Amino acid sequence: MLSATEAYNTLLAAYGTPRWWSEDPFVVLVQSVLVQNTTWSTVEKTWAALGGRLTPEAVERLSGQELERLIAPCGFQKAKARTIRELAGWFRGYGCDPRRLEEVPLPQLRGELLALRGIGPETADVILVYAFYRPSFVIDAYTRRLLDRLGYGFPDDDAIRRFFEDGLPRDARVYGQFHWLILDHCILRCRKVPRCGQCPFRDRCRYPAEAEKAALEGREKWN
Repeated sequence: MLSATEAYNTLLAAYGTPRWWSEDPFVVLVQSVLVQNTTWSTVEKTWAALGGRLTPEAVERLSGQELERLIAPCGFQKAKARTIRELAGWFRGYGCDPRRLEEVPLPQLRGELLALRGIGPETADVILVYAFYRPSFVIDAYTRRLLDRLGYGFPDDDAIRRFFEDGLPRDARVYGQFHWLILDHCILRCRKVPRCGQCPFRDRCRYPAEAEKAALEGREKWN
């Protein structure tokens, strides 16, 4: 079974160093909400159309309806607008200064984010890693799919978190790059119906063997 470091190095060798989400923490805060239940390409198009108009100050000035209209292409705009306003208010409570968050213990900071409406564990960890460079590994559906196909059989997300955080340096950059590599890999190759031909894990993954066995059994059935 591959270790967390071996899996990370395999993806890094296959795809190269991925981009970072954004160096602007407020961009990460807003986009981490916008991307819920929609595609990343939709978020990028919506953000480009906004042209930098969404700042903490702008969110404070906008009415709920105005904010909903601006983010409408990403869907669920009423709920997302409410969450963005709560996040902006939370960030303003720290003076919109990431340095002030550096002294806050990670469990406390994560708890504050999870207490906001519309912020679940995945979004909280995205914000911690990409906005504030705190090591809290992001676990999403893509991560679960990849690990399941590689045969790890973790019982829950807590076990997945221990696997990554015990097996990697406590470095938010590594966590963020690993998460983005998994995202790229699962969009490109490890899809619901995977494209196994050029997969860097092909020799370690159980899916190709199972798929080939099923195909063979199907051929034998009809012969």
